[in-house]
Amino acid sequence: MYKPIILLTISNIFMTFAWYGHLKFKDKAMWLVILTSWCIALMEYCFLIPANRIGHNYYSTAQLKGMQEVITLVVFAFFSILYLKENLRWNHYIGFLFLIIAAFFIFKK
Repeated sequence: MYKPIILLTISNIFMTFAWYGHLKFKDKAMWLVILTSWCIALMEYCFLIPANRIGHNYYSTAQLKGMQEVITLVVFAFFSILYLKENLRWNHYIGFLFLIIAAFFIFKK
């Protein structure tokens, strides 16, 4: 039951680096950052696909997607602050809170 959560978290770490990690390397050629991002995204899929396949034994697809979005927000917040050195403002936190509330209702029976 927790294995999908762990796999989704690892997947989201790779995804976040694939999508946003290149922002620290704006001097690199676009083709190079695209190729690098695709290689990182391949690793993401190596965790995402098993997470969803295993997770579907315990959760609905809507619940898996809701869970993934909350995990993505948490990973992104840490990534933004620690890696990109960007601060999140109050409005970002409010927006994240609404998405977490949405995930709560997705899991509500």
